Amino acid sequence: MTNGEDTGFLPKWRLKTEGVIGPDERLPAGQTLLAGIQHVVAMFGSTAIAPILMGFNPNIAILFSGIGTLIFFLCVRGRVPSYLGSSFAFIAVVIAATGYAGSGPNANIPVALGGIIAAGALYTVIGLVVQAVGYGWVERLMPPVVTGAIVAAIGLNLAPVAVKAVSGSSFDTWVGLLTVLAVGLVAVRAPGMVGRLPVLIGGLFGYLIYYAGANQMGLGKPIDFSGVAAAGWFGLPSFASPVFEASAMLLIAPVAIVLVAENLGHIKAIGVMTGRNLDPYIGRAFIGDGVATMLSASGGGTGVTTYAENMGVMAVTKIYSTLIFVVAAAVAIVLGFSPKFGALILTIPGPVIGGLTIVVFGLIAATAGRIWVQNHVDFSSSRNLITVGATLTVAAGDLTLKLGGMTLGGIGTATFGCILLYHLLGEGNKDA
Repeated sequence: MTNGEDTGFLPKWRLKTEGVIGPDERLPAGQTLLAGIQHVVAMFGSTAIAPILMGFNPNIAILFSGIGTLIFFLCVRGRVPSYLGSSFAFIAVVIAATGYAGSGPNANIPVALGGIIAAGALYTVIGLVVQAVGYGWVERLMPPVVTGAIVAAIGLNLAPVAVKAVSGSSFDTWVGLLTVLAVGLVAVRAPGMVGRLPVLIGGLFGYLIYYAGANQMGLGKPIDFSGVAAAGWFGLPSFASPVFEASAMLLIAPVAIVLVAENLGHIKAIGVMTGRNLDPYIGRAFIGDGVATMLSASGGGTGVTTYAENMGVMAVTKIYSTLIFVVAAAVAIVLGFSPKFGALILTIPGPVIGGLTIVVFGLIAATAGRIWVQNHVDFSSSRNLITVGATLTVAAGDLTLKLGGMTLGGIGTATFGCILLYHLLGEGNKDA
């Protein structure tokens, strides 16, 4: 770690009022509060959209994102600045495991929760192994060509869900496409912090367009605000309990592999941004994320992961103090106990969600390209080409593999298949 860092369980955050604020430094109380709220805004769009896409209660997801962030904070001993939000990696497998139709509450949430807990348990075990022997074996098992292919597979497998959401009518399609355009314009052209919130601002634009067209002009099904009016300001959300079915667990558990690759990349990136050697905390980060995922699913929440959205905020503000994530977590927990807030989220029209998911799922797939470019993956290698090509086709086509009485969906088949194929092909004449 860096020179001068204290060795207590938690850092002794030193007050600093200007310049780069390190993980073990803090701003004055008022600025810390504002910085924490800013991170809530950054994570909100994705953390609220992901549960809606799976038919989960967004209030519960937001509540457990806050609780999960506190668990992560303690597991990494307050040294790694990060927020845990709803993971999009679970969407495809949850939809497949529950047969979710794509709108309204998911009647089979308990089955999905059991599978998410299985993924969290596997993730935690991997974290314990990494903590004991290091993370080198993870990189050998899943080199960049493999992790990129798995990430791209998730995005491609989700594509039909996004397209279906904007295909109900011509009006729905145009709202979805305008939402895509708004997200893109904010991300590319908006200045400063506004440009870090494309999902939130683009979604708000799409919401207003839909409201004008549907509620004012009668072009679509009007947004119903009666649920918002009837909901209380504060109250307990409707928690759900998991049901453990082997087929769902086998289908969902492999997502842990994706979370490992994702979290490893995030920790490495945060280490570069902060100038700190965070490698000793990689195992702890995996454990914290895994435990947070299991706890979330135990109460009806989604699986969680470290959020790139909040990393972007840190990159812009140069504020890396881990205390701001304690504040962000506390704010999220308060919002989770507001039924009115949850009811408002549920009024987001389907076509707007569809437009957001076209962008988000596309970005998931496109992230693979960044992984391959940054790691100089050699696509003149037949081994790499065949591994990636087969994996993407299996995922896009949603190939289902039956193993006795169990079923492995497209994501699971692509994930396990990618790892096995890469290692079975072995070294070639030219490899990455």
